[in-house]
Amino acid sequence: MPARPSAPPSAPEPKYLRRGKVKEVYEVSPTELEFRFTNDISVFDKHIPSEIPHKGETLARTAAHWFELCGRLKVPHHFLRLSGPTAMRVRRVQVVPKPRTLGAHPKNFLIPLEFIVRYYVAGSLWDRVRAGKVRADALGFPAGHAPVYGERLPEPMFEVTTKLEPIDRLLDWPEALELSALDRREMDAIRETILRIDAAMGAEVEPRGLLHVDGKKEFAVDAEGTTMVVDTFGTADEDRFWDRDAYQRGRQVEFSKEFVRQHYRTSGYFDLLTKAREAGTAEPPIPARPPHHGDEVSRLYTTVFQRLTGRPFAPTGGPA
Repeated sequence: MPARPSAPPSAPEPKYLRRGKVKEVYEVSPTELEFRFTNDISVFDKHIPSEIPHKGETLARTAAHWFELCGRLKVPHHFLRLSGPTAMRVRRVQVVPKPRTLGAHPKNFLIPLEFIVRYYVAGSLWDRVRAGKVRADALGFPAGHAPVYGERLPEPMFEVTTKLEPIDRLLDWPEALELSALDRREMDAIRETILRIDAAMGAEVEPRGLLHVDGKKEFAVDAEGTTMVVDTFGTADEDRFWDRDAYQRGRQVEFSKEFVRQHYRTSGYFDLLTKAREAGTAEPPIPARPPHHGDEVSRLYTTVFQRLTGRPFAPTGGPA
C-alpha cells in the first residue's frame, strides 16, 4: 500500500523581537519582519493607558494604501504585503544607534532619524512660534510678520529629529548628517522624495475634502545601498490632516491624533510634562482618557481611514 503523502510543514510562528509605542515587531526570517499594530495610543512620547477599538487595523490598512502609492511612484520601500487584519510583512534592515559603526559606506540599516515636512503653522511648530523660538523669516515669511495658527507656510519646512532616543530631539544639520551616516546630497534626495510622495498624497485626498498639513517619514538603506521608505506614514498617527471646507471657512478641524493631543493640552497635562522635561525632573504619568472618549477616538480613526483611502471601513477580523 503506497504511503500517504505527508502534509507540508507549517511555517514557524514569527519570533517576538520588541515592542514600540503602538506596534510589536516579530522576526519572520533573517530578511523579513512582521509588524503587528495594536490598539494602543501615545502622545508626547508617552503611552496612554487606554486602548482605542479598531485603531490597529486602520493603521495597518492605511499604511498599506500609501505603500501602494509609493509603488506607483516607483519609490523604493520595505512593504511586502498585509499578513492579517492588523499585521504587515516588511523587508528587514539592521537597527543600530550609530550606522557609522558599520563601516565607511554602510548598507542595510535603518537611518536613525525621523524626517518631518510641514506645510502649515500647526502642532509643535506653533508652540515654538508662540514661545518666540522660531522667527517668521526662518519660515519664509517677511521679517516682522506675525504667523497665526493654521497659516500656510510660504514654502515647505523640512526638519529632522532623533528616532532611537527615548524622547525625540530636534537636530541641526551637522548633527543629523553625523548621526545618520548620510551626506548632504543623500539628505537632499530624501527631502525631494518626501515632497514627491506628499504631492501625490495631497492630490489624492484633496477631492475627498482633506488638506495634508504635515507628516513624518522614516527611511533605511537596503543591502544594495538604495534609500527606501520604511515603517509607516500617512496615517492619523504620523500625519496631520484638516477638513478642507472648514479650513476655507477659517476653522481647523482635525483628522489626526492631534485630536487626542488637544485633550492633554487643555487638561493641563502637557504643561506639566513640558516643565518637568525642561527642569530634568520626574515626568508625571499620563492619565487615561475618560471612558467615553475611547469610542469617539475610534470613530476618528475609522473616519480618517475612509477619508484617506476612499474605502469604507469594516473590521476584517482583528481585535476590536
